[in-house]
Amino acid sequence: MSLTDAQLASFQENGYLVIPDYLTPEEITSVLTETNTLLNDFPLETHPLTQFTTGDDKKAEHVGDEYFLNSGDKIRFFFEPDAFSSEPDPLTGGPALIKPKNLAVNKIGHSLHTLSSPFKAISLTARNAAIARSIGFVDPRVLQSMVICKQPSIGGAVPSHRDSEFLYTDPPSAVGWWYALQDAGPGNGTLGMWKGSHRGKKGGHIARRFVRKSVGSGTEFIENPGPRLPKGMDEEKVSEPSDEDLEILQVKAGSLVLIHGNVLHKSEKNTSSRSRYAYTFHVIEGGEGWEYDERNWLQPPEGGFSKLQ
Repeated sequence: MSLTDAQLASFQENGYLVIPDYLTPEEITSVLTETNTLLNDFPLETHPLTQFTTGDDKKAEHVGDEYFLNSGDKIRFFFEPDAFSSEPDPLTGGPALIKPKNLAVNKIGHSLHTLSSPFKAISLTARNAAIARSIGFVDPRVLQSMVICKQPSIGGAVPSHRDSEFLYTDPPSAVGWWYALQDAGPGNGTLGMWKGSHRGKKGGHIARRFVRKSVGSGTEFIENPGPRLPKGMDEEKVSEPSDEDLEILQVKAGSLVLIHGNVLHKSEKNTSSRSRYAYTFHVIEGGEGWEYDERNWLQPPEGGFSKLQ
């Protein structure tokens, strides 16, 4: 069940790997049904209408309210900024949705892998544990599971980033498991990956961190004072990769994309009439010699992050 030698070599060379038909049609149906149930059933009247943005686009502040910061062991819903009117709700004075709630959500997170049976069934599996061991994990731990909705016409762009900026361990160790629940391609916000950008000779350094503010509430980006590459990688300072290295992926529903925590990647706004649902979680090293940072926006629940075994 682990990666083949050819798959492992491709992952190590490029920083990502697409594995087609990783989920069965029955598994896809199961998690899509669960996703739609969650989107339709959550109560809007008690929701704080938290919008998701990292603040990278400079148009909005970083997300960082208590609803977001305390979501690591819960199932919560975060809205697309473009799902709201530019004018306040005349009755409440607050934000006014211009889309039905099920078509307004940016993502659902961040503990689907523990609280939802259909998502747990495709996350905490022996097959995923075998893949984690084949890419070098000693004590793989699962965290930050979420459905990214990429709603039709409003699904927001995700600026270029590296996942270890958000889930930092010392030294970096994060790897993303990204499942396409619907076909993803140009137009509906598929992944764009910079080949080889995780390696020291092409960049790959975790130069910044997304953390909880040291004073007050909320989140911010700071310079990373710790190790910037995983163990065994060259620490020489080099330039960032060029757009010649950028590959826009065509990913069929049911495929798994493994994403190295240091590889540079992004997704564009969904300008199409088709949604692009994807389920993703991350794996970090929990073994001796790696430390999960106490300033990371997401902190471990009581009992720690889920073992992948």
